[in-house]
Amino acid sequence: MNPGSPDGSAAPQLPTSSPGRRRRPKPPPTAYNRVPGSTIELPAGHGAQVFPLPTSNGFVGEAFSMDSLEFMRWAALRYDGDRFVLVVLLTLMGSQEPGGQIQATHGDVAQHLGYSRPHISRAFHVLEGDGALRRVRRGLYQLNPAASLRGGLRAPEKGKTSRQGKAERVEQLDLLRSALEDPAVPEAFRALAMPGARLEARTVKSVGEGKQA
Repeated sequence: MNPGSPDGSAAPQLPTSSPGRRRRPKPPPTAYNRVPGSTIELPAGHGAQVFPLPTSNGFVGEAFSMDSLEFMRWAALRYDGDRFVLVVLLTLMGSQEPGGQIQATHGDVAQHLGYSRPHISRAFHVLEGDGALRRVRRGLYQLNPAASLRGGLRAPEKGKTSRQGKAERVEQLDLLRSALEDPAVPEAFRALAMPGARLEARTVKSVGEGKQA
C-alpha cells in the first residue's frame, strides 16, 4: 500500500509538459516590447494604442524618402517643357541625407550627370524659385520637407550638439516649423512649407512627341 493515499492507490502526480503542449507564440520582431522606464502617463479617461511604425528595407539600395504625391504630379507638368530640371530634381531627391539635406556643389551634380555646370546652376535656380529647394550654405542644400523628405536619424551639425548630444530622429513638422520661423529662408520655400499650401497650376506650353496641342 502507498502510505500517501487513503485507499492505497498511487498518489496523484503533478502534470508534466508534453511535447505536444501548445506554447504561446513568440511576438514578431517588429512587435512592441516593453522596456523598463517606458511607462507613459495618460490623462484620466484616455487610452492609447501602441503599434510599430511602418518601415521597409525592401527598396532598391534600402534607403528611401517620403514624397508628396501632389508635388510629383505638379512637377511632372511644371517641368514638362524643361525636363532637364526634372533630371536634376530626381538626382537631388535621390541624394538627400536624413532631414532632406544634400551635401553637393553644382560642380558635383554636373560631374555626376555629365553636364556642364551652367546647365546645373540654371536648374537649381528654377527649383529654388519654385520653393522646392533652398541653399543653406555653399555646398549644402535642402529640399522642401513639404515636398520630399528622407527620414531617419540626423547627425548634429558641425559645431552644434543635440539635446542628448547625439543624432536626433527627423521630425517633418519640426523641419517645417523651423522653415517658417527662420528669417533667412527664402519666401518661395517658406510659402510651400506653409500648412495647407497649394501648388499653383501651370499651363503646359510645350508640344512634344505624342502631345496634344
